[in-house]
Amino acid sequence: METLKALHHFFDSLEEGVLFLDNNLRVVAINLAASKMLKQSFDEVVGNLCPTLFGDIECAKKCAKTKKCVLTPSKNQKMSTLQITIDRPGETQMFVKMWATRLPEIDGKTIFSVILRDCTREVLLEQETKERFRLGSMVGHSPVMRKMFNNIIRAAMSDATVLIQGESGTGKELAAKALHDNSSRVDGPYIRVHCASFPENLLESELFGYVKGAFTGAETSRMGRFEAAHGGTILLDEIGEISLTTQVKLLRVLQEREVERLGENKPRKIDVRVIAATNRDLAAMVKNRSFREDLYYRLNVLPLKTPALRDRDGDISILAQSLLEEMAEHYNRENLHLADDALNLLESHNWPGNVRELSNALEYALVHSTNNTILARHFPTELFIKQASTQPNISSYTNSSPPTADLNPNKKTIGYYQKPDGVSEKQMIEKVLKAVKGNKVQACKRLNMSRTTLWKRIVKYGL
Repeated sequence: METLKALHHFFDSLEEGVLFLDNNLRVVAINLAASKMLKQSFDEVVGNLCPTLFGDIECAKKCAKTKKCVLTPSKNQKMSTLQITIDRPGETQMFVKMWATRLPEIDGKTIFSVILRDCTREVLLEQETKERFRLGSMVGHSPVMRKMFNNIIRAAMSDATVLIQGESGTGKELAAKALHDNSSRVDGPYIRVHCASFPENLLESELFGYVKGAFTGAETSRMGRFEAAHGGTILLDEIGEISLTTQVKLLRVLQEREVERLGENKPRKIDVRVIAATNRDLAAMVKNRSFREDLYYRLNVLPLKTPALRDRDGDISILAQSLLEEMAEHYNRENLHLADDALNLLESHNWPGNVRELSNALEYALVHSTNNTILARHFPTELFIKQASTQPNISSYTNSSPPTADLNPNKKTIGYYQKPDGVSEKQMIEKVLKAVKGNKVQACKRLNMSRTTLWKRIVKYGL
């Protein structure tokens, strides 16, 4: 009897859930871990057929049809492992690895054991890794980035002109390079022209080329950027800055697919994919007549928008880590990573300068850090100004119970998470999760907490 009690205690101490089945696949016993995973008590499970416990998964259907445990390996057969999802009312899904084994017969009866191992965290981390989608030098897994990646891939299949619009620092040039690299022109040249950096007269000579004697100082002939891009792609960056005179000449190039060098009247055919980029609102410029309408429609065949960093929900952490890895190589620093308070600070900032501003802030922090862990205090002080002026009143959390009057899940707050003093953090998180009906994104916004921090607290408190 004491041996039996010890055996029960042993099985209840296991992290894996174990179900014991008779020859008819009816459950005769379970351990404590299995009861927790299934969210059912010992008495609710024992006596039921095993296939009825796991819903409509393929394994349960086969077992019910064949009247035998299909996971149990036959002689000389390797053990088969199945990954299933268990839906638990009111809670997040649990990902479970399941396998079975045949135990020695007892009193002439066959006994099976079905083992369940919770692999939820493993699966979520794997999914997060898979979602860290990269296209060229761009990193992101937010919906707006995934949409842009798909649009780039589609546009790359065509030779049509592309107009990339977006705020400064959103990666318009990276999007253009990804377009070229995923196109049939990838082995051809990729030529970038920053239109705003040239005076009007020099821009024309850069774009279209010139012959000897075309102007003072033109001692030799020179091909322009369009000719240099023959067989490949040309990026006209900051296209909104060119003059109306240059716009007329550019329109002709797009229409005729040929250029004339300054100082000659001989047209030269070109085979070039044209990509234009700007942070200006060209449609508005057309209305106020500072940009030609016909040129706008010639450029805007395939429009592409690069999203602002503030609209890229969930991208800050992976983008920051990717940028840090690049900087680590340049500064000869290894294993750089962001502390939780640093990540919370970054995720709470509005980033008007977008990825460029984030990159500059990270480089500033890297220079000011003394080890491999970058803390919030290593970042520029201007990142704290907005948070300091709008940080929620943390003292409201110091009552004997968590806040109840300000749990509107739709309310947006600005700041970064600070652990409350004198109050149960677990109780506060439970209250917010309940208020937003388990929506982790809304909970993060309400708590001013990053998704990484919230996940750690959920695991820590067993929520």
